[in-house]
Amino acid sequence: MSKKHSTSQDVAELAGVSQATVSRVFAGGAIVSEKKKKKILEAAEALGYQPNAHARSLITRRTRMIGVVMRNIRNPFYSAVLEIFHNRLSALGYHLIFINSTNEEIQEKEISQLLEYNVEGVIITDALLSSSAALKFKRSEIAVVLFNRYTEQAGSSSVFCDNYLATKQIAAYLVELGHRSFAFISGPSDTSTTLDRLKGFEEVLKERNITDFMIEPGNYTYESGFKSAQELMTKNKHIDCVFCGNDIIALGAMDAIRVIGLRIPEDVSVFGFDNIRMGAWPSYSLTTWEQPVEEMIDGTIEILLNEINDSTAKPKTLMFKGHMVVRNSVKKK
Repeated sequence: MSKKHSTSQDVAELAGVSQATVSRVFAGGAIVSEKKKKKILEAAEALGYQPNAHARSLITRRTRMIGVVMRNIRNPFYSAVLEIFHNRLSALGYHLIFINSTNEEIQEKEISQLLEYNVEGVIITDALLSSSAALKFKRSEIAVVLFNRYTEQAGSSSVFCDNYLATKQIAAYLVELGHRSFAFISGPSDTSTTLDRLKGFEEVLKERNITDFMIEPGNYTYESGFKSAQELMTKNKHIDCVFCGNDIIALGAMDAIRVIGLRIPEDVSVFGFDNIRMGAWPSYSLTTWEQPVEEMIDGTIEILLNEINDSTAKPKTLMFKGHMVVRNSVKKK
């Protein structure tokens, strides 16, 4: 025998109300008396009724689905970001469609997947949004917000930390502590995050007439941090400070520096960016820059939902300031 699924009409008959009233209760937001609401929920419980999200979306033309595109899920910063996005959006009644992008730029198949699910909005974290991808989302009236990055092209809202100002403050702090020979292990060179962090840091060094500054390309991973630091410090043991594009690079760099036989911070200081949880572990005690992640996420969601509910909303940019977290990986020279 096939299992019979209860419908909203069954609930309505048992509760003695109209089917429209049942729909209003489960859709949320509508005003229904507490007495009727209690009857409906008790009837639903007795019948084992669960509202059909797909059927509801056909009626309301709202899927309440949000796509999140993330490339480097192994980075603890982004795994923490994903968890917060999930918690915030779930509490608002939205469901996440997670796309683990395998390329730096969002791909055609990933766009198609989001379109097939008829998502109402898309949050793009550490993947690049091409102009053609942005156009496809726009044609499908799908709101898009870039998180922790921005693009010069018009049409997409962005939420990010002021990386340029942050690294100017970091560089000034390190110079004032007496450091004179620097290395920067970066992330991918084509992202706004990397470009702004490098620009701010480099400008301060030039202003202070410090020319001993090496740049080593990285990939925002532990492995790239370890490899880059190993190569840099083996050949250039005079370097007294390594600034890393993010914390996970910094942790790899610290382990490589210790393997070589150098001490942190006595021989070389290491500075990170993001303030991931692992950075506070006693074995690292990493001095870093903390991004106001929860504020950034709240801002992203506010912009996204506004664009979903108002198709005439103009793209918006939100830039947040972070703050320095001083631990034991940096020392006065």
